[in-house]
Amino acid sequence: MSPTGASAEPDGPDTPAGGDGVEDTLELRLPGEFVALFGHDRDSREPAPADREPASADREPPGATPGDASEGENPGHGPFPGEDLLDALPEWGAVATPIGSFQLVPVRIERDLPLISRWMNDPAVAAFWELAGPESVTEHHLGSQLAGDGRSVPCLGVLDGVPTGYFEIYRADLDPLARHYPARPHDTGIHLLIGGVADRGRGVGTALLRATADHVLDRRPHCARVVAEPDLRNTPSVAAFLSAGFRFSAEVDLPGKRAALMVRDRALSKVL
Repeated sequence: MSPTGASAEPDGPDTPAGGDGVEDTLELRLPGEFVALFGHDRDSREPAPADREPASADREPPGATPGDASEGENPGHGPFPGEDLLDALPEWGAVATPIGSFQLVPVRIERDLPLISRWMNDPAVAAFWELAGPESVTEHHLGSQLAGDGRSVPCLGVLDGVPTGYFEIYRADLDPLARHYPARPHDTGIHLLIGGVADRGRGVGTALLRATADHVLDRRPHCARVVAEPDLRNTPSVAAFLSAGFRFSAEVDLPGKRAALMVRDRALSKVL
C-alpha cells in the first residue's frame, strides 16, 4: 500500500479577514408564506437513498490493523451492498511473465490453510507478517477478509500451476492506510510473500510484483495507481518493489511499523 503527494492547505483562517475572531451577523426575517412554501418544497422531495453505506474513517476493513483516525480521513466511500470492489478478481485469469504463466487464485481456507500457515511460520516471513503460530492464527487472518465486503481478497500466487506465494489485493482507498497518505479513488494495494526459500533472492518476487501490479492496472480501468507499504527494515522487499517499477514515495508511520510508501503509476507502467 503506498502513494505520495500533499494536500493543499486552506487559504487562510476561518475568521473574517482583518477581524478579531468576532463575526458580523445579519438577522434576516423571512415572510411566513415563503417559509411555508420552502417547507412544502422540501417535504415533496424524494428521500435520499438509504441503501448506501456512509463513509467512515473509523470503520476498519476485515483483517486490517486499526489506524489513528486523527492522522487523516479515508477518502473512499462506503461500498454499495453487493458492489464488487475489485472488479471480479476471481475472473482475471492468467498473465504471461518472463518466468512463466502467473495467476491470482482466491484463497479457499479448506484447501489452502495448511500451506499458507506453513509459510507464515517461516522465521523470515514471521518477522514481518507476525502470523506465526497454530493454523488458527492464519485462519483468523484469512477468514476476516473472506467474511468481509470484498475490499481485500487473499490469493495464492500460482506460477505455472504451482503455488509460489501469498498475495492480498485490496482497496487502499478504503483501507486504514488511506489515513496516512493522500489516497485517490480506486487506489489498489498489494501485500505479498514468496513462500519457497528457493524462490527468494533470484528475481521471482520482482517478476511477480511487476506482473501483479500491471495485471491490476489492466483489469481495473478506474485504478490509476498500485501502492504498497513494505517495512523499511525489509530491505529485500523494498528493493524488489523498486526493481518491479514502483517508485519510493515517502516514509510513513503505520501501526506497528515504519513503512516505505511505494507507488506504481499507470502513466509510467509502460516505461518503468
